[in-house]
Amino acid sequence: MSLLRVLRLSAFYGSFQALFDVSLEAAEGETIAVIGANGAGKTTCLRAIAGVLPVPAEAVRFAGDAVGGRPAHDLVARGVVMVPEGRRIFPSLTVEENLLVGAYRGRPGPWTLARVYDLFPVLAERRRQPGPNLSGGEQQMLAIGRGLMANPRLLLVDEISLGLAPIVVRGLYRVLRTIATEGTTTLVVDQDVSQIMELAQRVYCFRKGAVSLEGRPADLTRARLAAAYFGV
Repeated sequence: MSLLRVLRLSAFYGSFQALFDVSLEAAEGETIAVIGANGAGKTTCLRAIAGVLPVPAEAVRFAGDAVGGRPAHDLVARGVVMVPEGRRIFPSLTVEENLLVGAYRGRPGPWTLARVYDLFPVLAERRRQPGPNLSGGEQQMLAIGRGLMANPRLLLVDEISLGLAPIVVRGLYRVLRTIATEGTTTLVVDQDVSQIMELAQRVYCFRKGAVSLEGRPADLTRARLAAAYFGV
């Protein structure tokens, strides 16, 4: 049984429709990539899964339960955790305080401060510093660490490489591989297609708010990806 199943999901911002009958799924322990151009609906899909947007209950099922439209805090308690685009760390808090915010629901699991610091030693070194003092890459580490502190069953990561140098991005993808080996189901949105295709077991491409292509990376040629991505 799939851990996550999205079925004919449509989503709106007011009267504007951003998603059109999107369906996707992720098995327990699977890493799924979501790719597509700006405005394709990738972030909207993650927000809908995470409980940020109102959607029909049956449009999102998690661990067999219909959870579409449930509040985000309820989904976090169930193990659905989102690392948002742009990091969104709390600027008034230190690095360690930001991490502890992620654990506010007290969900049991393997991820603790000590384990996050093992994964990101630079955060341990700078634990007493304000979050804004970190570089962009370090802030992304902090955002991922904060998400892990909630001990997710499903980790949603939005635009992990946004605005970061290639060497930093490669390091973050190594971290995602480590997280995957722990058995965490991961849904990753990114425009760095080469990196994400090496990470994922399956890929969904979005275009104009709908799924234009899905499959396993080994089965998707450059021509098929280009056609799905750009509509050419």
